[in-house]
Amino acid sequence: MTIATAWGVTAAEQDRTYPCDALVPEPARRLFRGVDVAAPPDVVFRWVCQFRVAPYSYDWIDNAGRRSPRVPVPWTWDLEVGQTFSRIFALVSFVPGEHLTVRMNPDGTRWFGDVAVTYAVVPAGPARSRLVAVLRTPEPTSRTGAAGAWLLAWGDLVMMRKQLLTFAALAEADPQPSV
Repeated sequence: MTIATAWGVTAAEQDRTYPCDALVPEPARRLFRGVDVAAPPDVVFRWVCQFRVAPYSYDWIDNAGRRSPRVPVPWTWDLEVGQTFSRIFALVSFVPGEHLTVRMNPDGTRWFGDVAVTYAVVPAGPARSRLVAVLRTPEPTSRTGAAGAWLLAWGDLVMMRKQLLTFAALAEADPQPSV
């Protein structure tokens, strides 16, 4: 494993099974990203739901220069399977306060292939959480596919690291009491 395939996660987090694992058949690869958050899981989960409206990464790259909202958008918490997330994903499954799993829609698969992502929020002590994102993609079967997988891993590391750190900072600053 390299930093591009596993950033900020423990061995135990890498050994877990995640909902995205059932979506992309074997042989497949998983990319892991994780952060500690000084906020309770329900607050962290609400911020992850904001992914419906914006990517929360480097907005100048993946949000046409528009800033991702820095205040909660409450309607994003009303989840239903099939909803669009950040223009290129569809919600596949969720358990409020615990995880949400999205899969790349056809527009996205042209660029990135079949990608499923689980955002898991795990309690880590009083008013603390772990936010772990797991990407599952098919194992490449050609040199071109291997080059694409390498680029996806490194590109995703840069973008998702920023996204998770942004979600963590917003959850930690959230004045809302947990619901």
